[in-house]
Amino acid sequence: MINTLSSEFQLFIKIFLFITGLCVGSFLNVCIYRIPLEKSIVFPSSGCPNCKEKLQPRDMIPVLGYIFLRGKCRNCKEPISIQYPVVELMTGIIWLIVYLRYGLTAETAALLFLYTVLIPVTFIDLKHMIIPNGLVLTGLAGGIVIFLYHILYKPFSLYDSTKWYTPILGMFSASGILLVIAIIGLLIYGDDGAMGMGDVKLFIPIGLFLGWKLTLLALFFSIMIGGIISIILLIFRIKDRKSAIPFGPFIVIATMLTGLYGNQILNWYLNFF
Repeated sequence: MINTLSSEFQLFIKIFLFITGLCVGSFLNVCIYRIPLEKSIVFPSSGCPNCKEKLQPRDMIPVLGYIFLRGKCRNCKEPISIQYPVVELMTGIIWLIVYLRYGLTAETAALLFLYTVLIPVTFIDLKHMIIPNGLVLTGLAGGIVIFLYHILYKPFSLYDSTKWYTPILGMFSASGILLVIAIIGLLIYGDDGAMGMGDVKLFIPIGLFLGWKLTLLALFFSIMIGGIISIILLIFRIKDRKSAIPFGPFIVIATMLTGLYGNQILNWYLNFF
């Protein structure tokens, strides 16, 4: 798809998506801060968390606003978290990568939506150890749209199947496995050893976007990534064996990798053996 467009139009789309991603990332910062506090993500307008002074328009320019302010509030001089430009840049880069991978397709639109929902999931889970139901439901709503697109209009390539039930199986494959693990952990270790139900619920919308094959692959990758990072944290004594480590960020990383390259990985694996 990308190769059929003129180089000038391709460049325009890349710049447009990157800048749009930066702006969306700015909004995601609002979600990351307010959703755990159960505050509106629309009103009031953005302000300094410390002095409550409303931000001026030039202060809200993605990334550049942080640079112009030198990482400090204009009014109270309180340091601004580096999270803000990081989330903005991350969102812009992810939007660009998805377009470079899939071009102007339904797959790009679907993954942009899914990944945009998963970014605040990552930062909220890292800070608060929760995955808000509102974000899960938002992802589920988008997944239903993709499911309807698949059965009513055109087969969705990420499913790697024309079967209508592929995304339905995706909803319950990884989430069902994690639910069993959560129940076993609860029975053996009690609340301290049980997996969070947020992780179980998060795989429900992911399954609708990826189908059962890629969803199970994402589960496998999330366990592998989680295991490796946990070992590193233990080796460097950043965490100990009793420390709780959020699983949501590992799910997000694995889902992003799988959405971009999952079918190629599966094909390579099958051909290799």
